[in-house]
Amino acid sequence: MAAVEKAKGQAPAVELIDNGLAAGMNEVGVLFERGKLFLPHVMMAADAMTAGVDLLQDELASGEGAGSKLGVIVNGTVEGDVHDIGKAIVSTMLQAAGFEVHDIGRDVPLQNFIDKCKEVDADLVGLSALMTTTLQGQKDVIELLKENGMRDGIKVMVGGAPATDAWAKKIGADCYAENASEAVAKAKELLL
Repeated sequence: MAAVEKAKGQAPAVELIDNGLAAGMNEVGVLFERGKLFLPHVMMAADAMTAGVDLLQDELASGEGAGSKLGVIVNGTVEGDVHDIGKAIVSTMLQAAGFEVHDIGRDVPLQNFIDKCKEVDADLVGLSALMTTTLQGQKDVIELLKENGMRDGIKVMVGGAPATDAWAKKIGADCYAENASEAVAKAKELLL
């Protein structure tokens, strides 16, 4: 946390999160996938990132997007998938950019996405899946949006390691984002 304190004021909070905390967390994820780090290391890194973001909250509140709401986003990891770190980074970056973000967690029952979108009058729903076995959940949420007559009013962004631009097109999502920075850029393209 000393590094975050030292960096405060030297760069915008969004940049510190994107180029520092999120970049570090992404590297931890790569090392974990390669078997160089283990789950306790990932959890410690995630806790450190959360603490770093907490230290930057005041700056985020007064920085880019402060006082304005670019759109309402519901973001979560689909049912059957307990991965949370990448989705949490995306939620943080979207919030920092000025979006109202409702992060509904991980292993989220598909109907909960629909219910939350109705509750907050969402403009966009973000669907994360980090396992090929849970990708289908992204498609199922889109089908539920259609069944509930909501699809025309809500944009859909998908992400996660097995997701691709081709997958997004195949299931009728509006876009695919590979990382948090891209998620912010694409959310702005879709909603502004």
